[in-house]
Amino acid sequence: MFDGKFRASADAFIAPVGRGLGKIGFSADVLTLSGLLFSFATMVAIGAGTHWLAIVLLTLTGFQDLLDGAVAKASQRSSQRGSFFDSVVDRVSDAALMGGVAYVLVAEHHGETVLLPFAILTASFMVSYQRSKAESLGLSAKGGLMERAERMVLLGVALISNSIFLPVLWIMLVLTWLTAFGRFRRVWKVAVKPVPSTTPSLRTRTQTRWQRRALARSSRL
Repeated sequence: MFDGKFRASADAFIAPVGRGLGKIGFSADVLTLSGLLFSFATMVAIGAGTHWLAIVLLTLTGFQDLLDGAVAKASQRSSQRGSFFDSVVDRVSDAALMGGVAYVLVAEHHGETVLLPFAILTASFMVSYQRSKAESLGLSAKGGLMERAERMVLLGVALISNSIFLPVLWIMLVLTWLTAFGRFRRVWKVAVKPVPSTTPSLRTRTQTRWQRRALARSSRL
């Protein structure tokens, strides 16, 4: 939802900050890595029960996630390697945050609630994987109610009070799975064209074999 409706406005706001950080020497990879470190700090804060500190650290984590792309664009250093690094770090960051949630549930709750962050993480990975796979096939799979930005905001809401912690996590789970199913449905609808076969036909293989033999004969002449 954020990418579809608010990304352009956010980029317009963040772009000057990105240019400023690029001028003083910050790189996108440094911001990506520091965002990962802040996500681990958030995990520790959640596990320690200092939820207001966790909210602050989570906000800083999300802010750096926005800034790394802006810095890359401003410095004209956007690259496949940077995009790959950012995507991998986002998945590790998601796992760290849900690890902190799982620790709290083990310490303060009983029963199977510890499986809740596991289910959220599985749904989150499905959302990101479907987009990645669709784009590798030349299709678009952006959008949905619960993308990464929305999940971080909702986690911050859950940390406001212990009384709403579990209910908000359940809401996050349902909305994330709805996003995953929605993306699957959209891609399934548009992916109707058969993928061209990359296996050469028998006729092509025969022609290629005869061409190699003809080339070999001509080289001996």
